[in-house]
Amino acid sequence: QVQLQESGPGLVKPSQTLSLTCTVSGGSITSNYYYWSWIRQPPGKGLEWIGAIGSGGTTYYSPSLKSRTSISRDTSKNQFTLQLRFVNTEDTAVYYCARGGPREMVKATRAPGHYWGQGTQVTVSS
Repeated sequence: QVQLQESGPGLVKPSQTLSLTCTVSGGSITSNYYYWSWIRQPPGKGLEWIGAIGSGGTTYYSPSLKSRTSISRDTSKNQFTLQLRFVNTEDTAVYYCARGGPREMVKATRAPGHYWGQGTQVTVSS
């Protein structure tokens, strides 16, 4: 069974860079046909897709966040990472990493066959 675990600082100051890591067990991030996503949920709002990285390393970003976002991976550690630059208070949210079924990119919904991390709270505050 695939398991995902987010890690990173819970507090980031405005204008700094938010960096989170998703550690994957029970499956390889290089396995063909899978996409590994980052998703967030601000307080009182719905899920928002941030971006994803495919098994071959291709990255995909939400148009609204693309200018500030980078997703990368470390295949030796079976991890993928999120960097969100120039954060502000609107970036305060619970951040999740997730994977769907073959050829399925998890975005703003949860469904059977998806694997999600437990989520990590990130607060942007001075």
